[in-house]
Amino acid sequence: MAFSSALCIFSLLALVQAQSESQQPKIQLRLAGDKRKHYEGRLEVFYNNEWGTICDDDFSIEAAHVACRELGYLGAVAWSPSAKFGQGEGRIWLDNVHCTGGEKSLAECPSNGFGVSDCRHSEDVGVICNQKRIPGHRFINTMNNNVETLEERVEEIRIRPISSHLKRIPVTEGYVEIKDRGKWRQICDEQWTPLNSRVTCGMYGFPGEKKYNNKVYKSLSMRKKKNYWGFSVNCTGNEAHLSSCRLGKALEPKRNGTCGRGLPVVVSCVPGRAFASSSSTGFRKAYRPEQPLVRLRGGANIGEGRVEVLKNGVWGTVCDDNWNLRAATIVCRELGFGSAKEALTGAKLGQGMGPVHMNEVECSGFEKSLTDCYFNNDALGCSHEEDAAVRCNIPAMGFQKRIRLSGGRNPYEGRVEVLTEKNGSLVWGTVCSENWGMIEAMVVCRQLGLGFASNAFQETWYWAGDASADNVVMSGVRCSGTEMSLPQCLHHGKHINCPRGGGRFAAGVSCSDTAPDLVLNAQLVEQTTYLEDRPMYALQCALEENCLSSTAKKNDHSSYRRLLRFSSQIHNVGQSDFRPKMGHHAWTWHECHRHYHSIEVFTHYDLLSLNGTKEAEGHKASFCLEDTQCDEGIQKRYLCANFGEQGITVGCWDTYRHDIDCQWIDITDVKPGDYIFQVVINPNYDVAESDYTNNFMKCKCRYDGYRIWTYHCHTGELRIIEGLPAGTF
Repeated sequence: MAFSSALCIFSLLALVQAQSESQQPKIQLRLAGDKRKHYEGRLEVFYNNEWGTICDDDFSIEAAHVACRELGYLGAVAWSPSAKFGQGEGRIWLDNVHCTGGEKSLAECPSNGFGVSDCRHSEDVGVICNQKRIPGHRFINTMNNNVETLEERVEEIRIRPISSHLKRIPVTEGYVEIKDRGKWRQICDEQWTPLNSRVTCGMYGFPGEKKYNNKVYKSLSMRKKKNYWGFSVNCTGNEAHLSSCRLGKALEPKRNGTCGRGLPVVVSCVPGRAFASSSSTGFRKAYRPEQPLVRLRGGANIGEGRVEVLKNGVWGTVCDDNWNLRAATIVCRELGFGSAKEALTGAKLGQGMGPVHMNEVECSGFEKSLTDCYFNNDALGCSHEEDAAVRCNIPAMGFQKRIRLSGGRNPYEGRVEVLTEKNGSLVWGTVCSENWGMIEAMVVCRQLGLGFASNAFQETWYWAGDASADNVVMSGVRCSGTEMSLPQCLHHGKHINCPRGGGRFAAGVSCSDTAPDLVLNAQLVEQTTYLEDRPMYALQCALEENCLSSTAKKNDHSSYRRLLRFSSQIHNVGQSDFRPKMGHHAWTWHECHRHYHSIEVFTHYDLLSLNGTKEAEGHKASFCLEDTQCDEGIQKRYLCANFGEQGITVGCWDTYRHDIDCQWIDITDVKPGDYIFQVVINPNYDVAESDYTNNFMKCKCRYDGYRIWTYHCHTGELRIIEGLPAGTF
């Protein structure tokens, strides 16, 4: 039970000194509780060698401000009574706390006194702190409440490369230095362990550590004066940051500036394959499986996303019961990132689809894969509203320094300007907007750390960018969407070809923290597929909208067309509403059907041969995007009637019944045989989504000339491509 509690409670520790050493007790605070963010939780106090809680009686926002600042945050946003973050254990140390808000510690606030309380743990107080940290506020904690080390705090930690490694990106090797009282100091390696190196590499975005050439550093150390920090550090290897490790014993200073027989600590980290300048044999050997069993989906930035695992050839999600930083770090390291910054619960990065493969995951912290951890196969009671996600530490690649947005109304929009080398010097310039689209914009926003793209602009005359950066320095940009920076996309290189030029036609973007995510209900398609022979006189509107095969134009009104009909149900499982790119003024009125089209092509319906050749196709213009139904507790926002707003709300779905015009594929000219039935949503990427890989659905299909059978329908990459080795666990 103690082990389980340790996994469920994430502690953020802060060390404080009371106003008077002789009179005020020294205390230590932490945030704890289940299913919480790192900046919120049940407020707990370490006093008299024992952790306890605080009663919510008379607690106030002023007291919350004091506690949050004591924990290193800028202040409090709110506080929560009645054990919102779960009931604690042990003593209730403080009750009737009265703070003015100016105190440096809760110990300074008047109260009933330590241990004097008539409360129960159902009254444990919680706080929600401002996410921003106080600059330079980092602590190395000691759990023994040793008075001498309570005051020791660390402002900043860095890996300082030697001169021959200064130009290497990312910095993977160098001296570990701690900023103490405004000065950078080295750490003596006498008590340094590989676990300490593991934690250091993890916090800088690297999955592992390796040996280095000690002779080089020994030689350099003998020639330079050292300035050692006065403490050693003892890490278990599972900490997310060196400041979370315990302090070791204080080191006795030597007159000659040495640390006994030791030298300054050096670490050498192994970068993940996405960040390595060349293929990293060590990483591939240690971490890369033949068939990846874990992936991230739906994240706005590099190294974050919903956790999905592959089991028996099918991708599924992980339930957030017991989900913690230790398990999240296993995922991050497995994928070539560092330790986890956050273990997210409650589908914070969008809901997945398919089965929930893992529940109640418990990791030791040293597994090579999440699938090696203990977990419960029974996910009964878990829904996709509980999908687990992670945010990982990633290496500093300097991507953000080589691109900028200029002229926008806010930092999230503007003309795209990139830094490139020209005639031996670095200059800023624009990007040609020819063929510029949403996928390219997504890469720009990701490179800037601004989340998802919400729009891609091919004209930016309304944004007055930097006049000295008007010249086009990049053209022919074509991205796949997985790149970390724009230069990684295909482009013309030094041979610029931009007929329209830059200036008003330079590429632009607008970015957003969130995005929608559309997913088709594959099961409903499979259940509703059927054939109908329909006369041409009843298909004139569909003919005008190009919903029939080209041969239909030659048929007379008495002939028939054979239609493969089906219903589709499109869910928005993202984090923002799906809205048409065009406003009301640009919608097209179709007299025949008496409705507006807000998107030129919303879906593609295709019947493919087994080798992928199109045998029949249709398209579905978005005649109406509305909330047909929503999950419980979510209100409909979009309705097409009376020229209303169109869109799909998060948690809602739009249903296109099988009996609606154009909700079909014309298979009149198709011969009997085996086929693949495919539906693609938002095929031209007109609207930004957090995940385009789940926008298509495929079914196997058999047609004998009279009847049709559809089976094995699956959405996106829910099922791996047949013929590839299916990972299992």
